Amino acid sequence: MTTQPPQTRNAAPEIASLTTANVILFAFACGATTANVYYSQSIAGLIASSLHLPASLAGLIVTTTQLGYGIGLFFLVCLADLVENRRLVLITTAGTILSLIGVAASSSAMALVIASFLLGISTVGSQVLVPLAVHLSPEGQRGKIIGNIMFGLVSGIMLSRPLASFLAGHWGWRAIFIFSAAVMLSTFILMARALPQWHAQPKRNYLATLRSMLTLLATSRTLQRRAAYQGTMFGIFNMFWTAAPAMLHLRFGLGQSGIAAFALAGAAGALSAPIAGKIADRGGSKIGTGVVIGCAGLALLISGWGQAIASLMILVFAAIILDAATQANQVFGQRAIQSLDAEARGRLNAVYMTVIFICGATGSALGSLTYFHGGWVTTATVGAGLALVMLLVFLTELRAKKTG
Repeated sequence: MTTQPPQTRNAAPEIASLTTANVILFAFACGATTANVYYSQSIAGLIASSLHLPASLAGLIVTTTQLGYGIGLFFLVCLADLVENRRLVLITTAGTILSLIGVAASSSAMALVIASFLLGISTVGSQVLVPLAVHLSPEGQRGKIIGNIMFGLVSGIMLSRPLASFLAGHWGWRAIFIFSAAVMLSTFILMARALPQWHAQPKRNYLATLRSMLTLLATSRTLQRRAAYQGTMFGIFNMFWTAAPAMLHLRFGLGQSGIAAFALAGAAGALSAPIAGKIADRGGSKIGTGVVIGCAGLALLISGWGQAIASLMILVFAAIILDAATQANQVFGQRAIQSLDAEARGRLNAVYMTVIFICGATGSALGSLTYFHGGWVTTATVGAGLALVMLLVFLTELRAKKTG
């Protein structure tokens, strides 16, 4: 294997810097890493019972992991603009492995919460891989490459819940974290051998970098709009998937295995990411954004109809549309913001993903509130309403272009 020379400047590298094997590795690493944030969602009750944590506090396990992830997004991903990216990815991956071992070995609720928090922080290494891939990609193929990487990342998220349920059902809740630690160790070895380097040329210190992130959000209209579009989409996505398990159990009598199978069917929507990447490379991001936002609202309305007539197939169809729309819009957004400033890609991704994460957490809360206070019809209606509002915001962008 030919060793790539270190990149010492931010000029575009040769196309050969990112091979097909590299893209596959990036996609796999993103999926395997990000899945760790979601494993505990479907088995939080089992974990809480094992560690004598009250059932009412089972959600704390998930919350602490996601809180750590949110903090890592803002405070660590921006380091991609300050330090050599390959080293940063390997350090965070090592932290992920150690945190997984800590979670698996936890003998008390406090130890688990601490390990889960550290796990959330360290898993943001997957978000460093995205700007790194863009740095190493030729302009005309960036959408395609981002789409392929997003496919891997989303597949990891969607497969995490059913995989955790399956392993926990056969070998106990610790099995999924032991399994993931082994996967992450293998990923670390592969990345240490094959991951290309990218040396940033920092022009500011860490604190100035953090301040510049807020400046980017305040001054970049593209970043603002793209974060708002995808933040809303991810919020709707989380509304659906937070409320869906309870609805599927109460309306259709599905158990854990049935709900996992439903999630697997919905994961087919991740196939839209590579397609969206190709569309973005051909200049179709603008119109594509409007289409997928509309599709998300339509998917929620279809799900309301499917639940009302007790049709599981219609609900699966709605889930696939929603997942496909959400992942396609993520690719459109990443393609747009990663083209704004080559020297700020780490910071741009940090701000973008932090806003999306906050919106997603809000969506999860809305999913619980709307379902338990108004049923699935309320959840679907609120989700469709949010999509309509964002579609109207998107139309103002088109109107401004026509009058400008």
